[in-house]
Amino acid sequence: MKRIAVLTSGGDAPGMNAAVRAVVRAGVEAGFDVWGVERGYRGLVEDRMRRFTRRDVSGIIQLGGTILGSARLPEFRQKAVRTAAVSTLQKARVDALVVIGGNGSQAGAASLWKDGFPVVGIASTIDNDLVGSDPTIGVDTAVNVALEAIDRIKTTASAHHRAFLVETMGRHCGYLALVVGIAGGAEAVIIPEIEQTPGQIERDLRAAYECGKSHAIVVVAEGATNNADRLGEYFRKREPDIGFGLRITKLGYVQRGGAPGGFDRVLGTRLGAGAVELLARGEAGKLVGMLNGALAATPYVEIIGKTKELDPKLFELAGIMAK
Repeated sequence: MKRIAVLTSGGDAPGMNAAVRAVVRAGVEAGFDVWGVERGYRGLVEDRMRRFTRRDVSGIIQLGGTILGSARLPEFRQKAVRTAAVSTLQKARVDALVVIGGNGSQAGAASLWKDGFPVVGIASTIDNDLVGSDPTIGVDTAVNVALEAIDRIKTTASAHHRAFLVETMGRHCGYLALVVGIAGGAEAVIIPEIEQTPGQIERDLRAAYECGKSHAIVVVAEGATNNADRLGEYFRKREPDIGFGLRITKLGYVQRGGAPGGFDRVLGTRLGAGAVELLARGEAGKLVGMLNGALAATPYVEIIGKTKELDPKLFELAGIMAK
């Protein structure tokens, strides 16, 4: 194996650039020619590749997003589209591919592997729902961005004696909302994995008001059935019953932007170098992640089609701390 390529796919996550940098520099150190693919799988199909040197990745570890760019390509599920992607790689004499991304991106990588092309994945998503890595690249920074927002919201919430519904990202996984709720001292957390009725949240807010709290924070995962919009509609006519005035703040894509924190820079670096080590040993068809504090390589057959389960004890803890 002499030449490898790297791409970033799906939603961007803080720390992706650290992983790209690590793949390039560790790859060069291992004797590989390293090529970067622009705009994910779409770039493979459109033949958007260029050779990367150590200097090409200088000064990017602190940058959010991804210098390679990203794009979604649902058509990659089609064998003919993947064949075109492999043709691009073979034309450039690339022997193996490193894919940095979340569930959808790794599903594409696993399909390439099944088609016979060597692929190694790197776990990267702020949703933290990918099996094969306890923390995924980007989630720590996303949590801290959301926490900073909640700390600021609390200031105005207290000044005006209000309750705020703060909606976080996470798609169908409640990890981000749950951890932010615990660390942000929320009075309630709403996640897809454990359904709660608007009436239950109303009781939590009324209890906070009646015990003398100057404000209340409810952290809502975007994928919950009762998301911020539905709860806002429910509470619009019930503010007198809960005591607090109510406002909604959707954090949205701000959680994916900005500079990665130290943890994600180190995690991205370790996983990127780990992917190169795997390829140098002639291994492929695996996702590189961090399990129990150590680098781990999990075969794609064990992770594709699965979603990481949320620890129910964390939800119980959130409820205890909210009282």
